[in-house]
Amino acid sequence: MTASTEKYILAIDLGTSGPKSALISTRGEVIDYEFEKVDLLILPDGGAEQIPDQWWQAVLNTAKRVLQRCRVAAADIVCVSCTTQWSGTVAVDSGGQALANAIIWMDTRGRRYVEQVTGGLINIEGYSLPKLRHWLRLTGGAPGHAGKDPIAHILFLKSEFPQVYRQTFKFLEPKDYINLRLTGRFAASYDSIALHWITDNRDLDRVDYDDRLLRIFGIPREKFPDLKRAVDILGPVRKEVAQELGLEPQTPVITGTPDLHSAAIGSGAVRDFEGHLYVGTSSWITCHVPFKKTDLVHNMAALPAAIPKRYFIANEQETAGACLTFLKDNMMQPQERTPNAYKILDDIAANAPAGSNNVIFMPWLYGERTPVENDSVRAGLFNISLSTTRAHVVRAIYEGVAYNSRWLLGYVEKFIKRRLDPIHFIGGGANSSVWCQIFADVFNRRIKQVQAPIQANLRGAAFLASLALGHLAVEDIPDQVKISRTYQPDPNNRNLYDGLYRQFLELYKRNRRIFKRLNRSQRP
Repeated sequence: MTASTEKYILAIDLGTSGPKSALISTRGEVIDYEFEKVDLLILPDGGAEQIPDQWWQAVLNTAKRVLQRCRVAAADIVCVSCTTQWSGTVAVDSGGQALANAIIWMDTRGRRYVEQVTGGLINIEGYSLPKLRHWLRLTGGAPGHAGKDPIAHILFLKSEFPQVYRQTFKFLEPKDYINLRLTGRFAASYDSIALHWITDNRDLDRVDYDDRLLRIFGIPREKFPDLKRAVDILGPVRKEVAQELGLEPQTPVITGTPDLHSAAIGSGAVRDFEGHLYVGTSSWITCHVPFKKTDLVHNMAALPAAIPKRYFIANEQETAGACLTFLKDNMMQPQERTPNAYKILDDIAANAPAGSNNVIFMPWLYGERTPVENDSVRAGLFNISLSTTRAHVVRAIYEGVAYNSRWLLGYVEKFIKRRLDPIHFIGGGANSSVWCQIFADVFNRRIKQVQAPIQANLRGAAFLASLALGHLAVEDIPDQVKISRTYQPDPNNRNLYDGLYRQFLELYKRNRRIFKRLNRSQRP
């Protein structure tokens, strides 16, 4: 094969369900991609782990398959760019070997240890006032009490697995672990390190560790990797990896970014205050902003973005698309659980009336992170009667996720002091035209369905590489993202959904104490 004028990025997107590897042009056109499922280990008392070596083998497998099928000349692949699930922890030794399973974003076992560290004599919402002031001033946020931040994972390992802690050379985010396997280099980006709450984020040109914050947690600086910008070249791909994948030995790997950040770029909503909604296993609503700010009560903060010199609002709802997966796995007939299962659910939901005959679904299958941080709250269906059909239940699940997202939307708009309209919709959930319309109606906002929405993270990773190599500028990105359809709110459903949304909020308020009593000793 001879080199061509078209150049490509090998983009890797490691989600909770497994990695996708794709060949993408420098303009964001996805040529082809491959996916491979990995195991999710749910453990007692809130544990959630995955196997780092399984991640890496699945990355290699998917990358080899897509590159062999596309048969692009190695000289035309100009960069490797990785994006992954965020808020995870891999403890590695000095040789880069994982010392234990990866603790991922769902894990809550560190909650008691982070609560001990954040408290003090004078407390606000469980935070020592002097410590909180320092966190907010430097980082823009503070460790969550649910124990799902990486710093809580590290405190958990330090307390309950001291041998692993002592042997750890570096604690790495999932993205930074995959980069280590690609390049042999230990590094984190300004954005991937943010949820450790140990960096001074006030100057986006010089994000660095803060000695006082490190002392608060009692973890030495040497256990953390050096920091780089997401668009910096981390190094060339390791010789043996290049040989296995068929890449040029000096192919550069950029430092890259976690999934929330790559999604923001891949959605095409890259200008300040342009919002996007992501619905995959979890979900979020976010946008880039030109300031550092915190809403501690609703667990949102403006943290360093992947785009240089920019912040973005970080927030995450725990279960969104996971609610449909739960429905598929537990409530569909065996003959319906086919590759078309979600299309079947769409058809069922489309045949139920808006509002689902006043059946309301609460989507908290794994607790909630935003707009409330509550690991004891649980899911449920409310107001079922003898006249309730399967179609009502299915549609209610779609609508319940949208109600929860509207709850978050209100606080995001309060945070930025303006209305988000339109909103770009990405992730697997955006493949559903039924869900697009439900979100438009529940939000009372225009919903822009991004074309090939499940590939948004991969496109974002490729766009970031193109920025790093000078193939694109940030202002070029919106023109490279195609919109399949714009969904307008149906005014006939306005009063119905406004009323049901109010009842949804009331259900949370009236039942949160019951959930706490029921689940005091049972974590997600």
